Amino acid sequence: MMRNLLLWLIIVVILFSIFSNFNPSANQVRKLDYSDFYKILKQNDISSVTIVDREITGFLKNNKPFVTYLPMHDQFLLEDLMKSGANVAGQPPQQQSLLMHLFINWFPMFLLIAVWVFFMRQMQGGGGGRGAMSFGRSRARLLGEDQVKVTFADVAGVDEAKEELKEIVDYLRDPGKFQKLGGKLPTGVLMVGSPGTGKTLLAKAIAGEAKVPFFTISGSDFVEMFVGVGASRVRDMFEQAKRQAPCIIFIDEIDAVGRHRGAGLGGGHDEREQTLNQLLVEMDGFEGKEGVIVVAATNRPDVLDPALLRPGRFDRQVVVPLPDIRGREHILRVHMQKLPVAEDAKASVIARGTPGFSGADLANLVNEAALIAAKANKTKVSMSDLESAKDKILMGTERKTMVMSEHEKKLTAYHEAGHAIVGLMSPEHDPVYKVTIIPRGRALGVTMFLPEEDRYSYSRQRLQSQLAAMFGGRVAEEMIFGAGGVTTGASNDIQKATEIARNMVTKWGLSNKLGPQTFGEDEGEVFLGHSVTKHKEFSDATASVIDKEISDLIAINYKNAEKILKGNIEKLHIMAKALIKYETIDSEQIKDVIEGCKVREPQDWDIEQEDTNSKDNHTHLLRDEDKSTDKD
Repeated sequence: MMRNLLLWLIIVVILFSIFSNFNPSANQVRKLDYSDFYKILKQNDISSVTIVDREITGFLKNNKPFVTYLPMHDQFLLEDLMKSGANVAGQPPQQQSLLMHLFINWFPMFLLIAVWVFFMRQMQGGGGGRGAMSFGRSRARLLGEDQVKVTFADVAGVDEAKEELKEIVDYLRDPGKFQKLGGKLPTGVLMVGSPGTGKTLLAKAIAGEAKVPFFTISGSDFVEMFVGVGASRVRDMFEQAKRQAPCIIFIDEIDAVGRHRGAGLGGGHDEREQTLNQLLVEMDGFEGKEGVIVVAATNRPDVLDPALLRPGRFDRQVVVPLPDIRGREHILRVHMQKLPVAEDAKASVIARGTPGFSGADLANLVNEAALIAAKANKTKVSMSDLESAKDKILMGTERKTMVMSEHEKKLTAYHEAGHAIVGLMSPEHDPVYKVTIIPRGRALGVTMFLPEEDRYSYSRQRLQSQLAAMFGGRVAEEMIFGAGGVTTGASNDIQKATEIARNMVTKWGLSNKLGPQTFGEDEGEVFLGHSVTKHKEFSDATASVIDKEISDLIAINYKNAEKILKGNIEKLHIMAKALIKYETIDSEQIKDVIEGCKVREPQDWDIEQEDTNSKDNHTHLLRDEDKSTDKD
């Protein structure tokens, strides 16, 4: 606030100085020639004068000011002034130094230069008090003991990573405990994990637990358009850290500066490589850095330079994986503690239905549930709000404004029922979680399968069951509406199935003819600073066999889907009718379909909704731009 006030004060002074110097209306003194002045003097029309050297100023008897300049010394002027009755005064000439004269005349220019420097400081220093010429100063932010409130208690789902990092904190608190057996302080810890797994949150927890100076900076803050600036910032950061030792430096997204060297032309003299070289020297060079621990985070360890990953620089690589079912439950509980939650909200149930979710995804889920509850004017977040939030994240937002025709609705119902029936009847396939024909996101309908437990590998049987389930929608369309009634709704299914089949043959070694071999392996090659993907060469005969194997896999599982649906045609009709009536069915209704019982109504079903939907569907047609939308 004070800085802004000072800026405005400087601007006002500059404007005032400019207007006072160049505005002619600011000075209304009448300038007289000496001849005119002498005529007025003879007419006794002068009231008073002040003589300074040869400059004469004064007032006429009508109180108007005037000024004139004596061209030469006039010895009779004083006598004539006294005779006219004018009041005569004299002043000695002002003695002004040359420096003062220059300062007064150049003051507006000095102010303009000062304002320019101020704005340069703001642009180049980011407003953090860094000067226009201080490009090489580190931008690392120093956090005090009380600035970070996050502790390890706020981090859940990554117990192994927490244990690794707790050792660092314990060493900083009590180094003698480890030094008794000759242990040395780790110089660097690299946290590796997918986006959203909690790497930055773990760094905040370290800052909250360590109670030592904590410097935080992003990898992109080192890189600048001027060569050498990044290296200077690295040096300055470590100099500051050494003065604060023992301390921790956290570099987020280190891959921005730590990429593999040799990716550029000209011998590697670009700014990023200069910065990386300086970082390597500071972390483990000729001079020691006792008491400074570097903690870095990245989700792309494959692009980092090998010299950066060696022991002595990063002694440990802490993997921060996606949480398992227990980890997801703990993460949900941490976030749900911050909300008023109803008694029926169970974190364990939501955790089972969110495999593959990261910590950020679960935090988003809880936040979405809170927004849904607030929108419904609820005082607490219930289980139904959490389920709605989960469905929104998994399947997309419901497109309630989109109304389908009766034919389109029937076609979508049979398409989704085909997916569900084939998936239910295929061995080792995940159970069906929910089936809906309500448009969500880009899809006209969704069949959601959720595993009963976390899976880390896939068998050949499971992959073939997935292929059959993906073709279940297209097979159902062909069986019910004929070959001419098949639509483009299965385009996404076909694309995913082809990709799985190709991976089974070329990457996973699940082909009977080709055996456990890999084909089409990507090889990285650098050209003009960019990574170019180059595929491994193989013969045309092998390529023909690969194509034949992919086609056979697709054909076999397409026939399996046909066989399953023909053997369960009644269940297909029952499920499709239930979808047309209720639009969304979950595991309870799906169980009724499999057992051949009457399909019960969903818990949140409103009988008036059926009449409204039926009436609207007879009067509205599907918009033309959505006719080619995928159904899955």
